[in-house]
Amino acid sequence: MANFFAYIRVSTAKQGEGVSLAEQRDAIARYAQRAGFSVVRWFEEKETAAKRGRPVFSEMLKLLQEGDAAGVIIHKIDRSARNLRDWADLGELIDRGIDVRFASESLDLQTRGGRLSADIQAVVAADFIRNLRQETKKGMYGRFKQGLFPMPAPLGYSNRGKGIAKEIDPLKGPLVRKAFELYASGGHTLETVVDEMNRLGLRNRNGGKMKINGLSVILRNPFYMGVIRLRTTGETFTGRHRPLVSVEIFKRVQQALAGKVHAKIIKHEFLFRRLLTCKACGYSLVGELQKGHVYYRCHTRRCPITNIREETVEHEIEAALLPLQFSEREKPYLRSRVESMRENWSQEQAARAETLRLRLERLKDRLARLTDAFLDGTIEKDLFEERKKALLLERQNVMDQIEGPPQRLPELLSSFLELAGDAYVSYELGLPDEKRELLGLVTSNRHVDGKNLVISLAEPFHQVANRFQNPNGSPFRGVPRTLDKLLAALGKILLQESAFTQRLSSFFEKDTKEDDSDKGEDEILNQRARILRRVA
Repeated sequence: MANFFAYIRVSTAKQGEGVSLAEQRDAIARYAQRAGFSVVRWFEEKETAAKRGRPVFSEMLKLLQEGDAAGVIIHKIDRSARNLRDWADLGELIDRGIDVRFASESLDLQTRGGRLSADIQAVVAADFIRNLRQETKKGMYGRFKQGLFPMPAPLGYSNRGKGIAKEIDPLKGPLVRKAFELYASGGHTLETVVDEMNRLGLRNRNGGKMKINGLSVILRNPFYMGVIRLRTTGETFTGRHRPLVSVEIFKRVQQALAGKVHAKIIKHEFLFRRLLTCKACGYSLVGELQKGHVYYRCHTRRCPITNIREETVEHEIEAALLPLQFSEREKPYLRSRVESMRENWSQEQAARAETLRLRLERLKDRLARLTDAFLDGTIEKDLFEERKKALLLERQNVMDQIEGPPQRLPELLSSFLELAGDAYVSYELGLPDEKRELLGLVTSNRHVDGKNLVISLAEPFHQVANRFQNPNGSPFRGVPRTLDKLLAALGKILLQESAFTQRLSSFFEKDTKEDDSDKGEDEILNQRARILRRVA
């Protein structure tokens, strides 16, 4: 009785849980019994035969070449190979006298006709795989065009089934968003974000701890801002899933990953740490304590004379903040104008929503015209993809504004005017951390040129400080006329600068939600005085 191997296979592990392997085993066992063969070893595999490199199949071929069995029994030809290279390897064994049998196909591979019939069936099986692969690609491309992602959901999203957009995971989604926000802040490295995510309990798909490479892949994936990108072709599609982060945050993360934003570790507690830069080289000045005074110096070799004393910096900052204060004549007029704006704001919001809707329609029309131009061959594919990506990002930005929380300009103006008018007093009464936070919000440039500080107010505050100046340099005589122009300019800026408004909201939330239990008595009194002053 001749000794034979038996080989059974399914394409996936999921298929292996069914009855296919058992049916193949029974068919081979019956065939061996009828033919009088003895199966000395079974080879079972759960891999596709469309590609080479199946470990179990390769091991079996090696043992057959070494003469460990007279031959092998396989259920059908397509169970052995669905690519012509594996079939060629099997053919070499047949040419060397190895007996290859198929339990469900009556083929005599020792004859020319039997080999030809088997070769034809092998070619048909390989062609079936090619066609299946093409049809699968077509189906997946169709899903992409529909805004669907027909692959496992990225970390932070969950699968909902075929033909349904991915859904934000209620547990992992907020943690992934937190990772984006931390890295976008510019105050963290990939290492510190990974440590924080592991501390918060975020785990990868396999349940293990987050690694730097895994986090880097997440932060570079535009899927999280609502755009599907194919890595193989670079094509982009608008996803139907809900974005996890805004376009603005995603862009800031990409800038940080590209090295345009560097996270630096704070080692000192000087008042103006990381706030002053050298005008000549652009590097931050380093604080030093010398003879009882704090000096901020540039440590690059080409800027040896750039240094300034802390008292000088404070004096210049106070001088820059002083023009922000409103007079007793201006305060009631501003309050009345903001209150009037509150009453009419609902109508203005409706007009803004209509403007955004029309802008979105125009973007859709531009995308359609761009696609038509590409299909007509009037533009190259690289240019098409570049313009398409820009339009998709712009469209997603508009959709973020439409779907985002409703903007309340009167409240924004009220908070901003309160902050601007109290900036000088708040700085005088503030603690060091509060002073740094205030300066980061109110000022934009703080350059040191030699021993002089050149300070610029951020755009909204610059408008307030220069409210009485017109283009020809002479002041406006009418306060209402001046303040009306000021409010119009501020409203435009606050509605367009979403990053600033978020920082403004965070500033007030932090100021009103601090826990008094962790403060000293003087600090509590200072904070309460500021709150009472704002209410008044």
